[in-house]
Amino acid sequence: MDESFPGTPTATDVERVHAVAREVFDVVGTKWAVPVIEAIGTDARRFGELHRQVAGISHRLLTATLRQLERHGVVDRTVHPTVPPRTEYRLTPAGRELHSTINGFCRWSRHHLDEILAARHRFEQA
Repeated sequence: MDESFPGTPTATDVERVHAVAREVFDVVGTKWAVPVIEAIGTDARRFGELHRQVAGISHRLLTATLRQLERHGVVDRTVHPTVPPRTEYRLTPAGRELHSTINGFCRWSRHHLDEILAARHRFEQA
């Protein structure tokens, strides 16, 4: 497992980890989560910036996506007490690690693109 459970994890520990992981994967696997994570990147971003960067996302879906990412510890939201209020979003340390993992998956996809396309073609011909 990992250092979160000293010694041997119990079946309950493993079940809990799997349940939480599935919840996070469900959020990250939505249509908008990865583009939002990519748009935030390594800097703090304001809502309007994110809305402009993520083509096609509505205000409502951007808000819902950011809330879900915040709920799962991927994004931090900071509200600055200005008039009007200024809200910034940035990736948490876990979010930055996830961003790196997403970039790794993208590299994997580019590296294996020909194999993936060939497999699809074989599958569709069968």
